[in-house]
Order: sequence, then structure tokens, then C-alpha cells
Amino acid sequence: MTVKAARHVGGVSSARGRTSLANCACDSASSGRKAVGVYPLLKEANQNRLRRIEGQVRGLQKMVEEDRYCADIITQVASVQEALRGVARNLMKNHLHHCAAKALRSGEKNETEDMYDELLELIYAHLR
Repeated sequence: MTVKAARHVGGVSSARGRTSLANCACDSASSGRKAVGVYPLLKEANQNRLRRIEGQVRGLQKMVEEDRYCADIITQVASVQEALRGVARNLMKNHLHHCAAKALRSGEKNETEDMYDELLELIYAHLR
């Protein structure tokens, strides 16, 4: 997938360090893009889930420090990975409802194609 010159002052895609070309409902600011239209309950759920994950990671550090059984640690690592995938799914849902929907409904061919490219890259790189 080729990336054209950016038309949108935006953030950098975490997938490969490329600038996203999709012009979405995100507010461009000097500190990077900021999501607009995030559902408050979804944001709260993500924050709570991330705090639990943070606790799980601390537990993993302690398990390693205490030389716990490898299979038990691996099981906990898988649990953390699944919890992070849950946060990513919530974020993707919000992105689809707001940013992507706006870009896809815009009727502007370049904006629509850029959003499709961004969504595909997100799926390929992050949501396997």
C-alpha cells in the first residue's frame, strides 16, 4: 500500500510510523490529533479496563521476580493480550462510528479512499 503526501495535518500511524491521510472527525492540534465524539461511557470503560491491565502487568512483573512457573506466567500474558485487544476493539468501534463514518459519507473520493486504506492498515497491523 503506498502512502501519498499528507493533505491533513495529523498524527503518525502507530503501525509503521506513517502519517495517516484520512481526514476524519479528529481535531488536529499542535500536540497531535484528538478524537472528537468519543462516547463518555466507552471512554470510561476503556480507562477502567486499562487500569485493570496495568494491575495485571504489575502482577506479571511480580510473578517473574518470584520465579513463578513459566506456564502460569504465559497464561497471564495471554490474559493481558486479550484485555488489550478488547480495548482496541472498543477504540475501533468508536473510530468507525465517528471518524470513519464521516470520511466515508463525505462523498470525496480521495478522503474515502484514504479512510479505507487507514482502516485496512489498522486491521492488518493491530487487530489480528
